[in-house]
Amino acid sequence: MSVAITLIGGPTALIEIDGFRLLTDPTFDAPGRYELPHVVLEKLTGPAMTAEAIGEVDAVLLSHDQHSDNLDHGGRAFLRRAPRVLTTEVGASRLGALAEGLAPWQTTQLSKGGRTLTVAATPARHGPAGIEPLAGDVIGFVLIPQHGAPVYVSGDTVFYDGVAEVARRFKPGVVMPFAGAAQTRGPFHLTMDTNDTIETARVFAEAAIVPVHTDGWAHFRQSAQDLRKTFDALGFGARLKLLEPGVRTVIAPPPSSSH
Repeated sequence: MSVAITLIGGPTALIEIDGFRLLTDPTFDAPGRYELPHVVLEKLTGPAMTAEAIGEVDAVLLSHDQHSDNLDHGGRAFLRRAPRVLTTEVGASRLGALAEGLAPWQTTQLSKGGRTLTVAATPARHGPAGIEPLAGDVIGFVLIPQHGAPVYVSGDTVFYDGVAEVARRFKPGVVMPFAGAAQTRGPFHLTMDTNDTIETARVFAEAAIVPVHTDGWAHFRQSAQDLRKTFDALGFGARLKLLEPGVRTVIAPPPSSSH
């Protein structure tokens, strides 16, 4: 079974799987600056599609609510009209009745037209070990259709044991790492860099790698093209699928992998 993904910008993508439409980390604001308690984030490019153009979705997959590059003002407005918002437990407590909190490995179901899609929350660590009190809780998601391979959405995380555990538990056909090597507080990354993304491709050996969260913000240190160069140099290039913003792209899992 193929999956269609439309990159809206940054971490925001529309995933169409088995008749369900899901939006990741909604960000719809125009370029601008966001003053957080410890850092200032600058958005460089606006969304490739408006919230109105996306239309109805079945759920929002919100990896975390505390950072403006994953949930901005326009994204918060989008949450209010989404039928379901799945996020961290602490994020759900902040968002109130809008959201449902999931702990890592907890599952829930979406139902529509006689079909069911299982959504499993996955662990994520938003930077190096020890960052948790500063960065706050994050989760990723595995989307498990009744037929066909799952899709893994990493959320804002580096590569660490939690991501490797997802690979041990699930066999996704499509993996969406949040890359871009985000850097704000010091000389370390808060999301996957090219090395992390290669490690992710290695442990999810049968999956197409479809990165998001690579462009559009000043604190992203590496781009989608950096990933392209790295994957091509190391022999993983055929598995890397770069999305053009605003273009609905059908992703078929690779037939096999030599890695």
